[in-house]
Amino acid sequence: MATRLILAAVLGLAVILLLIIRFKIPAMIAILVGAVLIGLGAGMSFEQIIDSVNDGVGNTLKGIALLVGLGSMFGAILEISGGAQSLAVTLVRRFGDRKAAWALAVTGLVIAMPVFFDAGLIILIPIAFSLAKRTGRSSLYYAIPLFAGLAVGHAFIPPTPGPVLVASMLGVDLGWVIGIGLVCGIAAMIVAGPLWGAWCGKKYDVPVPEHIASLPPLDESKLPGFGMVVSIILIPLLLMILRSVGNVVPAMAPARRVLSFLGEPFVALTLATLAAMLMLGIRRGYTTRELEKVMTKSLEPVGLILLVTACGGVLRYILQNSGLGTLIGEGVASAALPVVVVAFIIAALVRISVGSATVAMTMAAGILAAMPEIGSLSPLHLACVTAAVAGGATVCSHFNDSGFWLVKSLVGMDEKTTLKTWTVMETLVGVTGFAVALVISCFC
Repeated sequence: MATRLILAAVLGLAVILLLIIRFKIPAMIAILVGAVLIGLGAGMSFEQIIDSVNDGVGNTLKGIALLVGLGSMFGAILEISGGAQSLAVTLVRRFGDRKAAWALAVTGLVIAMPVFFDAGLIILIPIAFSLAKRTGRSSLYYAIPLFAGLAVGHAFIPPTPGPVLVASMLGVDLGWVIGIGLVCGIAAMIVAGPLWGAWCGKKYDVPVPEHIASLPPLDESKLPGFGMVVSIILIPLLLMILRSVGNVVPAMAPARRVLSFLGEPFVALTLATLAAMLMLGIRRGYTTRELEKVMTKSLEPVGLILLVTACGGVLRYILQNSGLGTLIGEGVASAALPVVVVAFIIAALVRISVGSATVAMTMAAGILAAMPEIGSLSPLHLACVTAAVAGGATVCSHFNDSGFWLVKSLVGMDEKTTLKTWTVMETLVGVTGFAVALVISCFC
């Protein structure tokens, strides 16, 4: 029986990778087909497979659908209002030109939490280029720290979709994920951002692209206030962290019910979105009709994210209900590998094969959630597992990753230089974040 289960899992996962890599089938369909094949190969009845699919979709989406939608709308308002530019310009001014790379790294980390990676990159890269133009340095000196901050915020820290979906599938409170994500992410940002960026800036003299160099300077007078932007971004993070802390600190017991309500992720994000609509939208001259159009348009990429995530939930329930989850758990136990290490390896293998960080996190979370051991881990340990998945899903960005080509075209590098700079940076982000999570997990 065990041999049949292993063969079914290997065949199903191979089919998923083959459909995505060779035949360019959308990840949603590929994961769904592979999951059904695993169920059939494992000897599940048609009824069991159908029930697993329905449970996987329903139980997965109920935890993240609202969060991804609200986070997308929140990020869209931050984008159109100039909030991202305000954050970057103010931090660069306060840090000064000598430490501007650090300011861009911090800006990228903060902005990538509510704003999708691609959008944040396009919004902020002109500021990195303007600094390179003014100081005469290689554009990589400033661009790499920005990329690192964006990569960390995108992978490690809610309310960005990746860690939200992993946390939902593993059943861990987002407050813990935010706390561990910040610790792991800041360490990764420092190593892969200002430190690696300084080396790249000296090694590779990449000039500012001509079409960027000719652009007029940013009109800072039209940007929203720095304090307002930071306050609005911190609303959901602080509320979710207070909720988690309130559940374990006896002194906060009187306020526990209120904190639990306000820190519920969908409540915290709703409050942040409403604050952004009022302070960054209506008070800055946008009509409610204009905001409605912007927020509605921001939901266009959400459908794909949710469907891929739902199919990851299907994979989880197929593995769990077929007995494969137990088998994988026993294999991990016999190999004496920490769950955090297993999480990193699974996510990294999918990332290298498929290229998509979202798919890597989804598949890794589905496999891990099916393991019985996951249910016995503490919230802190589960948050470390979530960070390890984020790290594995970040490493080794190469030709099959859309981010690789976006960075190459924006900065104006050839493929070889992009591999030596961007790919190494992504790997440093993932490995450093994982290493910190592994160390913390040793004390759980």
